[in-house]
Amino acid sequence: MSVPGLSLRRSFGLLTGLVLGFTALAAGAVPAGAQTQARVSGHASFNFVGMAPTPSGNGYWLVASGGKVEAFGDAASFGDLLHAPLNAPLVGMAASADGHGYWLLGGDGGVFSYGDAAYYGSTGNIRLNKPVVGMAAVPDGHGYWFVASDGGVFAYGDAGFYGSTGGMHLNKPIVGMASTPDGKGYWLVASDGGIFAFGDARFQGSEGGAKLNRPVVGMSVDGATGGYWEVAADGGIFTFNAPYLGSAGSIALNAGIVAMASTPSGQGYRFVAHDGGLFDYGDALYEGSGA
Repeated sequence: MSVPGLSLRRSFGLLTGLVLGFTALAAGAVPAGAQTQARVSGHASFNFVGMAPTPSGNGYWLVASGGKVEAFGDAASFGDLLHAPLNAPLVGMAASADGHGYWLLGGDGGVFSYGDAAYYGSTGNIRLNKPVVGMAAVPDGHGYWFVASDGGVFAYGDAGFYGSTGGMHLNKPIVGMASTPDGKGYWLVASDGGIFAFGDARFQGSEGGAKLNRPVVGMSVDGATGGYWEVAADGGIFTFNAPYLGSAGSIALNAGIVAMASTPSGQGYRFVAHDGGLFDYGDALYEGSGA
C-alpha cells in the first residue's frame, strides 16, 4: 500500500542543510576490468534507476522511473506505482530492516512506502533547489535519509542529521549516498567519484582527483570492513577498503549502469543497468533481471 509523498516533517535545511562534516577528495582507484556476468530475460521497456538488496543478500528489488518494481530471489513484491500518476519520476529505493517492505523515492523527494516500511515524511510538496537523487535507510528501519544533487540531506524518523554539502560549491553533483552499518553516519558520492563523509562515516579514499572514463553513478558499503565501492556508468568499480570482485568496465554494455548493492558478507555485489540488465560478482547470486 502506498503512502503519498506528503511532507509531514522536514528535518533539516530546505535549501542547503548544514555543512557539518569533513570532506576529502583523494585518488586511489582500483582499475576496472576482469570478469562480468550479464543475463537478460525479456521486456526492456522500463527505465530502471535503482535497486535494493534483501537482508539475506539472496534477493533484490529493481525500481524503474515510471514506478515499476520487480522482485527477484527471496525478495517479495509489496506493490508499486506503475499505474499511478507521479509528480516526478522515481530515482531510487531502500528496503526495510527485515525485508518485508520498501520505500520508493521520487525526484521531488516524495516517499512512497510499502509492506512494513513506515512513512516518516518527505519533501514531496516543498520546492527544492535541486532534485533528489538517492536515499538510504537507517539500519533498524525506523527512518531514512535522502540527498539532493547539491548534497542537501533530509532526515526523517530516527535518522540523525550529520551534515551535508548543501552550502558548498561542488565540482560535480551528488549522485547517491550510503549509511554506515550503525546508522550514525553516511557518505555522499559525487559523479566525479568524490566522497563526503559525515557522522561516524570514515573517509577511506575517493576518485575525486582522478580522470574517469564514465561518471560514477552510485556506491555501496562493505559491512565487513566499513569500506565502500563506487560504480561508474560503464560498470567500472573503484574499491576503498573493500575487495575488488570484478567489474563490467572492459565490456560493451547495452545500457549504462545506474546503481549497485552489496551482499551482507562484503564478498559480493551487483549492478543494475538502465535496461534492467543485472551483473553479479563474488557471492552475489544471479536471481533474475528486469531486461
